[in-house]
Amino acid sequence: MLFKDEEPFAPLAARMRPVTLDEYSGQSHLVGADKPLRKMLEAGHCHSMILWGPPGTGKTTLAELIASYTHANVIRLSAVTSGVKEVRAAMDKAQEDVRYNQRTLLFVDEVHRFNKSQQDAFLPYVESGTVTFVGATTENPSFELNKALLSRARVYVLKALAEDDLHALLERALQDCDKGLGQRGLDIAEDARSALIGLSGGDARRLLTNLELAADFTSDTTIVLADIEQAVGEKVAAYDKQGDAFYDLISAFHKSVRGSDPDAALYWYARILNGGGDALYVARRLLAIASEDIGNADPRALQLCLNAWDTYHRVGPAEGERAIAQASVYCALAAKSNAVYKAFSAAKKLAREAPDYPVPDHLRNAPTKLMKELGHGEGYRYAHDEPNAFAAGEIYLPPELQQERLYEPVDRGLEKQLKAKRDYLYNLNSQATRKR
Repeated sequence: MLFKDEEPFAPLAARMRPVTLDEYSGQSHLVGADKPLRKMLEAGHCHSMILWGPPGTGKTTLAELIASYTHANVIRLSAVTSGVKEVRAAMDKAQEDVRYNQRTLLFVDEVHRFNKSQQDAFLPYVESGTVTFVGATTENPSFELNKALLSRARVYVLKALAEDDLHALLERALQDCDKGLGQRGLDIAEDARSALIGLSGGDARRLLTNLELAADFTSDTTIVLADIEQAVGEKVAAYDKQGDAFYDLISAFHKSVRGSDPDAALYWYARILNGGGDALYVARRLLAIASEDIGNADPRALQLCLNAWDTYHRVGPAEGERAIAQASVYCALAAKSNAVYKAFSAAKKLAREAPDYPVPDHLRNAPTKLMKELGHGEGYRYAHDEPNAFAAGEIYLPPELQQERLYEPVDRGLEKQLKAKRDYLYNLNSQATRKR
């Protein structure tokens, strides 16, 4: 196995690398109790997969755990440093291991950096079972990886670590006497803790690196905000000397965009960056804003935010931060509507609290003769065969919920037109109902 025990002078982030799934931070949607991936690993099984997520979310660590739980030899390649020679040598080694009935896990970091031909070179070995392929990438696999490779590997999406996960990891690093800082008996002030969490941007490695630096700078048993400033440098320049925590800055940014103030939005965005915050955290918030606060009043906002995110990944922080600024200004000046947000919340509440009414017969699927004989699909009116592709009077909700109205468009932006269209269709439905 090429993953080795860490050296005694390894950085804190390396020393704290989990060796069991119980120590693994975050990704509870993948490896939480009773999740299929966890059960599979605990049973000693695995399959080829792509791990897609931001830096510091545990992609490499998960690959190590997969190897450990499945007792596999590991060949580790990096698309940044490995060429054809290294790939061929790795495959030769894997084929040799097969002869001794030994499983081989091929872990390829930054797999998106391999060109299409290099990616194709893995396919015969993945198909034959010579290797179990695990690729790690920060880029969207749909855009960067061969379809042939994607079709043979399941994609797992890793998320930036949540605040609770970061707090737990920080505490474990401070208390662990074997691998962490426990022997030093350190504590951390609350504002310093908040700064570390905020500056990490959901990146566990960044959190532990900054913690270790701050611990080295402190002259006391308590790490204070000044130690964080010394460790991280002038980017955090007082992360906020006024006492504003990272999430206060994000809140101010969100409310400025919602309030249609582009100047304030840019200012708070700049403050977040100056404090060491992650531009992609702002991009994620913009996507939420585009759906929650703008909605169908200007559907272009959602696409522009996605484009800004993609631009950041493609051209790097300097130009990427500017693209996110562009999206911020657009969203601030876009027409606002929370109608979809409210409608979806109401729909979830209705689904949660109302009885589980059966699907009306005319809407049911009828792929077999028996189902048709049972009346499934009977009476369904195909909208495209109707005038204006609208089956006036057709009912799509359960009969008990026919009078429910969830989506209420506002008189702003595109939703003004959507409202007129909805009212027109409602009127056609009413006329058709009265004729019955």
